[in-house]
Amino acid sequence: MSKTVADLMTPNPITVQPQTPLREAIKLLVERDISGLPVVDETGKAVGVLSEADLMWQESGAETPPYVMFLDSVIYLKNPTQYEKELHKALGQTVGEVMTENPVTVSPNCSLPEAAKILHDKKIRRLIVVDENDRPTGIVTQRDILRSMVED
Repeated sequence: MSKTVADLMTPNPITVQPQTPLREAIKLLVERDISGLPVVDETGKAVGVLSEADLMWQESGAETPPYVMFLDSVIYLKNPTQYEKELHKALGQTVGEVMTENPVTVSPNCSLPEAAKILHDKKIRRLIVVDENDRPTGIVTQRDILRSMVED
């Protein structure tokens, strides 16, 4: 019988809400030695994820996109909306301002090969395991899958 994410996920994940102050969320990450937190709305439904990568903008700031001036006009060489998102993350004070929306979620019965493929294809480090009401019941990370490979 093949393993599922329920077999190796970390159950009962610590969650935060969009209105949670960013400093409080960062403290949770550091004190619990974790790299990400599911973000839930008032009903407990997963609406985002706050990861260490999201927080790097706080220190690094946003980089102005390259542009050229032509006839008194600014022509951006990269999409300026990306810069606006990065700037918003760099200046955010709450989890909701910094989190990544629309988290990638899986059900507890998702197979490990399927979870590994999702992590690889989406270039993410964790999946939020949710119940039938989209409420987080666990977290499965790349490290969890690697650990399972060693144990097999």
